[in-house]
Amino acid sequence: MVYSDLTGKVALITGGASGLGASAAKSFLAEGCKVAIVDISQEALANTAGELDVGSDRLLTIVADVSKEEDVKAYVDRTVEAFGTIDVFFNNAGIEGKVAPIVEQKVEDFDRVMAINVRGCWLGMKYVLPVMYAKKSGSIINTSSIGGLVAGPMPVSPYVASKFAIHGLTRIAANEAAPYQVRVNSVHPSPANTRMMRSLESGSGASQEDIAHSIPLGRYAEGEDIANMVLFLASEKSSFVTGSQFRVDGGMLS
Repeated sequence: MVYSDLTGKVALITGGASGLGASAAKSFLAEGCKVAIVDISQEALANTAGELDVGSDRLLTIVADVSKEEDVKAYVDRTVEAFGTIDVFFNNAGIEGKVAPIVEQKVEDFDRVMAINVRGCWLGMKYVLPVMYAKKSGSIINTSSIGGLVAGPMPVSPYVASKFAIHGLTRIAANEAAPYQVRVNSVHPSPANTRMMRSLESGSGASQEDIAHSIPLGRYAEGEDIANMVLFLASEKSSFVTGSQFRVDGGMLS
């Protein structure tokens, strides 16, 4: 174990059945945490739970739509009922939307991306923060993107708008939470080896090789690369870090 202070802590992860969320769940379990993973797909949750292969005393799976207030309240309540508290919240659920110029994007597609990526992030903090405030401790890590810091060449305006919004939500939440000794930070990954990037590659016509060439370290991020940063931000080793943005981008924005 790298972060002994995480042993026995409770980590709640949205978008936890695949991609970065599933990688983080594996890493938190390896550190001795109890983990609740939230996703919209029961099948995906069951598959991930099978791969993680730990008992129900350490892993909870919850089906929820993060854009719906009643679902968010329910996943927070279920986690607290099962594990007693929430120490870490990896507020990670998100979708990429369609690859198309602004003039070709549909309003309903824009609204869907904003509902899941922005309202979902905001609702998660709305219901998790009171749990952390009550015990005057906790760490929230919001998943943004390098697309939340620069626009980039790919025409994904709803996604970029949503990730810039998460950047802003993180900073205001950090200010509000600081008096309660709760920390809020964001991670900003470069392209990573996930289903989302396969979709973006397909929509844009760009190959993984072409995109990797734009990253100084010459490769996509792996889930473990992002999970390592999330673990650091969850641990007491980052106890004086809040309201900050952490690029995990292989030097892409250097």
